[in-house]
Amino acid sequence: MTDHRKGRRNRAVPQGRLSRLGQFGRLAGGVAGGMLAEGARRLAEGDRPTVRDMMLTPANAGRMADRLSHLRGAAMKLGQMISLDAGDMLPPELTEIMARLRDNAHRMPPQQLERVLAKQWGPDWRKRFARFGATPIAAASIGQVHRAKTPDGRDLAIKVQYPGVRESIDADVDNVATLLRISNLLPPELDIAPLLAEAKKQLNEEADYVREGRYLTLFGELLADAPEYLIPVLDEEFTTDQVLAMQYIEGRAIETLVDAPQEVRDRAMHLLFKLVMREIFEFGVIQSDPNFANYRYQPDSGKLVLLDFGAARPIDPEIAQGYKRLMLAALAGDRDRVREEAAAAGFVSAVAIARHRDRVDAMIDVIIDKLNRPGAFDFGDRSFVEPLRDQGMGVAADRAAWHIPPTDLLFVQRKISGMALLAARLKARLDIRTLVDEYFADH
Repeated sequence: MTDHRKGRRNRAVPQGRLSRLGQFGRLAGGVAGGMLAEGARRLAEGDRPTVRDMMLTPANAGRMADRLSHLRGAAMKLGQMISLDAGDMLPPELTEIMARLRDNAHRMPPQQLERVLAKQWGPDWRKRFARFGATPIAAASIGQVHRAKTPDGRDLAIKVQYPGVRESIDADVDNVATLLRISNLLPPELDIAPLLAEAKKQLNEEADYVREGRYLTLFGELLADAPEYLIPVLDEEFTTDQVLAMQYIEGRAIETLVDAPQEVRDRAMHLLFKLVMREIFEFGVIQSDPNFANYRYQPDSGKLVLLDFGAARPIDPEIAQGYKRLMLAALAGDRDRVREEAAAAGFVSAVAIARHRDRVDAMIDVIIDKLNRPGAFDFGDRSFVEPLRDQGMGVAADRAAWHIPPTDLLFVQRKISGMALLAARLKARLDIRTLVDEYFADH
């Protein structure tokens, strides 16, 4: 979640199909007006601007980020997912727009918050607390978090779902997708249909706070043997399907580690990658949303605070085993085996391999080379991204080679990619070979 106590505005969450559709209409109109103005300016200067040039102006980027953050819900979440899932593979202009949605949430006005909580807890709900912070301490795409204290001394973080979010999920996702397509923002090679389907499914699951509470408790039990991770305890008294109450745990945003000593950054990412290994290969369940706001850090204890289990889901054991074989093949430097395992797992289609073998092998070679260099893997070195993107886009340009991986694979890869992006942000260095070898030696 995004801490937004500084300089954020109160903005009511639009409710109802027509109200939210109107917001999309105003966004489209504002962007179109901005495009006309930019086009006229460039023509006056003797340029011949493309639609893309007119669309990707700072003003239009601001319009899109602001309007989607106002809508919250699926509208905002889809932007966050695109920026995290595609990572370095998107055009930098689109990445910037979507990344702004990770820290641009608005809060509900007090009157709207009051109505939501009265509906969930009854009109006299304030009498059940010794203190309830009116100003949220964090906000995200489908809810905002308040800190509260009960008469018996429990210090709680209470996530309140925005009204109308659950009912608007499918329509919002479709509207955002249409907006992105007609705006010519997405490269034609990028097929976002699988992402849209997963966005709808995940958002519907995340909107069920009783479900999230169960996974919160489950992960607390699974990690009971690992004190380096802290997970809030569910408070069942105040939890409903649209309000999630849990123990409040102090922690700083994980991104603040960017200024920490190298060994501190490396240790934090080691813990996070080790957690991913346990989720995939030991627990059989993964918290699949790698949003950086879901991880916090305690400088004094060195412990990681894990938050937000709405996107948790079980993993098919076959997917986990396929991942294991693929990782071991890559660390063994066996290109042919990597190609075979990638196809067997569902990463790449047989058509893509048959029609673009050289490109696929070139991508495999880049990955093998990076993973098998002596010493720690430097996530801050992004020199390998451009060759991967160039070869990947070359394959994606062939529609016959398009392929939708298994759903479980998409979720697992999303988590791993998100962790890699966080490691890149922190410029962490990690001995991946040792981490993998040690883990599989014990399991």
